[in-house]
Amino acid sequence: MKKVAVYGQSYSVSAHKEIETLLSALDKCKVVVFLEDAFYKALKNVISLDKKYPTFQSFSDLNNSFDLFFTVGGDGTMLRGVTYVRNLGIPILGVNTGRLGFLATVKKDRIEEAIELLLQHEYTIQERTLLCVSLNSHKEKLNDISFALNEIAIARKNTTSMIGVKTFLNDEYLTNYWADGLIVATPTGSTGYSLSCNGPVISPNSKNFVITPIAPHNLNARPMVIPDDTKIELQINAREKNFLLSLDSRIKSLPRDTKIFVEKAPFTINSVILKNQSFLKTLRSKLLWGEDTRNESIQ
Repeated sequence: MKKVAVYGQSYSVSAHKEIETLLSALDKCKVVVFLEDAFYKALKNVISLDKKYPTFQSFSDLNNSFDLFFTVGGDGTMLRGVTYVRNLGIPILGVNTGRLGFLATVKKDRIEEAIELLLQHEYTIQERTLLCVSLNSHKEKLNDISFALNEIAIARKNTTSMIGVKTFLNDEYLTNYWADGLIVATPTGSTGYSLSCNGPVISPNSKNFVITPIAPHNLNARPMVIPDDTKIELQINAREKNFLLSLDSRIKSLPRDTKIFVEKAPFTINSVILKNQSFLKTLRSKLLWGEDTRNESIQ
């Protein structure tokens, strides 16, 4: 590990002790560190840095010469970090200074230990599937960031009325969901918004997506797991002229006659899994999976 990028959002600088620990550990190992420009400027107002760091501002400033991409913050920070990495294949690892830390798995007091494991190559790389979105017969892109690691979600706008989301899988009609909205989640996103709407937990290496209605009025509407090579088309029926489309919390308002096309992205994200981590351990520690006093004797 010779060259890394570090990204955080402005509020993350409140965790300046953890940031100092990370930078110090990397400097001791003579690792070249690039800081995201806005994060760097915010950081300089909080702590005294003993050196000047090179910076990056966007995806175009990065390349495959970077060995790792660190995010400092919560899971939301890591999701935003993905928009910088994109299809470059740079492995990404999150230092959790936020709340849950399901994706950002390095604990505050384990930063130096994590650096040691990285230097000793005591980790594995897990490829994570993303969703890709296009509009109106696949001819239009939302912008240059038309992908999501967790989920895409359709939601009503400026109304308390339900919306209808007519859903097609591989050009075959499935149903019209009458609900507050609809989620299409990856295995990574199955433990996020979809889970809070009673969607299933899906292992990260599963080749599936899950479609989860948000507060459906159809009482027989249930989450549905589908193969990740399925092509999904969504058509909106709403009283309001616009609806909301979110990609990992990046929100766009669209006209109700817009058709949404969702499919697997042509690239994956490389997530770093340290030696002392696993998906099942994270389920137990973060989501209290199977929390029961009767289980203590077998842990």
